[in-house]
Amino acid sequence: MPGIVVGIDGSSGSQEALQWAVRHSAIEHLPLTVLAVHEVAASTWTHSSLVSPQDRPDEEKIRQDVQDEVSKIMGETGDARPESVTVRVFSGQPANALIEASHDADLVVVGSRGGGGFPHLRLGSVTSKVVSHAESPVVVVRHSR
Repeated sequence: MPGIVVGIDGSSGSQEALQWAVRHSAIEHLPLTVLAVHEVAASTWTHSSLVSPQDRPDEEKIRQDVQDEVSKIMGETGDARPESVTVRVFSGQPANALIEASHDADLVVVGSRGGGGFPHLRLGSVTSKVVSHAESPVVVVRHSR
């Protein structure tokens, strides 16, 4: 996934990250990949994601929700548009998917925190892991309150 990869999870912080990534990819004339992950359990032994065929309907719902959000933001941007926009949805672990995407990306963009249950933290667990392990530069978009 060359270009800019932005991770979104439906939180307001990820929406701000998406807005930033759309603007920046338009300025830099880079393709944009919007990555959403349907989070599933991981094996205690192998740490690999436990994906089943029953996850497919959830992936499709997420894909439609993400596509709607992207369309909304693209409608608000005016004439400045990314070279291309691709929506990708996976079942698995969000941080691992973003780290994997960072191998080929020019830049990874994440919100400072998602919708987790610890609002006092400055960085969420996914963001912290991505910043620590990504192979490309990472931009953390701080959530405005």
